[in-house]
Amino acid sequence: MKMNKMKALKMLLALMTAWTLLAAMPGLERTAHAASGFYVSGTTLYDANGKPFVMRGVNYAHTWFKNDLNTAIPAIAATGANTVRVVLSNGSQYTKDTAQNVSAILSLLKQHKMVAVLEVHDATGSDSAAELDKAVNYWIEIKNALIGQEKYVILNIANEWYGTWNGSGWANGYKAAIPKLRNAGLTHTLMVDSAGWGQYPDSIRDYGQSVLAADPQRNTMFSIHMYEYAGGNAQTIKTNIDNVLNKGLCLTIGEFGQYHTNGDVDEPTILSYAQQKKVGWTAWSWHGNGSSYAYLDLAHSAGGGLTDWGNTVVYGLNNANGIKQTSVKASVY
Repeated sequence: MKMNKMKALKMLLALMTAWTLLAAMPGLERTAHAASGFYVSGTTLYDANGKPFVMRGVNYAHTWFKNDLNTAIPAIAATGANTVRVVLSNGSQYTKDTAQNVSAILSLLKQHKMVAVLEVHDATGSDSAAELDKAVNYWIEIKNALIGQEKYVILNIANEWYGTWNGSGWANGYKAAIPKLRNAGLTHTLMVDSAGWGQYPDSIRDYGQSVLAADPQRNTMFSIHMYEYAGGNAQTIKTNIDNVLNKGLCLTIGEFGQYHTNGDVDEPTILSYAQQKKVGWTAWSWHGNGSSYAYLDLAHSAGGGLTDWGNTVVYGLNNANGIKQTSVKASVY
């Protein structure tokens, strides 16, 4: 009888150990998350079905071209893009996009089976905590258009907030912003652009883990904007991507071009290395950059007609690593 009790105890301990190991398995953890929406685990973004999702898409400057929405989105969808990063305004600098506007955008993107990355553009380049807070307050103001859309929407809190190349001030701002969004009931995956107008990824390398830790849901990813500084040559690109991934953080290239104000961009390496590392990207931008920045237009008009830059992004270089070859729709569609 005593021996039987010992056997029973050993069996119970073995079962408990097995259950602990099973509960820790990534697949089971993802299943538990799957009901609500996108979420981050380590360096990977998962959709609501627990499938890895890698962004392949474009930026669309909606807030400056509000009347082009119904023309542009179907044209972007025709490229095969799985993601559109949408420029919005909280009214601080540009004409405000209302909750009704945002609902219409999301409805159209869902119709065309594309994921929305929504960003507030008004705080671009600002170091002001007040400007970041305005962006946060905007998301809270329109939250009724956002709650329930977690499977289809990622919130890029503020485009290129913190223009200075300094990581600590940038981190402190987001450590305050993220809990405020969570306390308001917004459970979406959040995206945070690096400091230095998005081109100082050392801010993510040095402080990204502490920013992630400030999110009670640990559902924050990071974004580098690769122009002449963060994306000027192959070594810089690879180092910047590896430095973030090696910290166990989830990364996307939220913007990149083929050239910028102060120099060239090595877009072939961005396309190839992002594919190798399973890092997402959204190219800047669909149309309307003006004569001084026309080289950044992917299309000649809202309705399409790809430029040379657009052909590079959509078809890749030597038919490799473009949207057509690498874009996979989110499994929720």
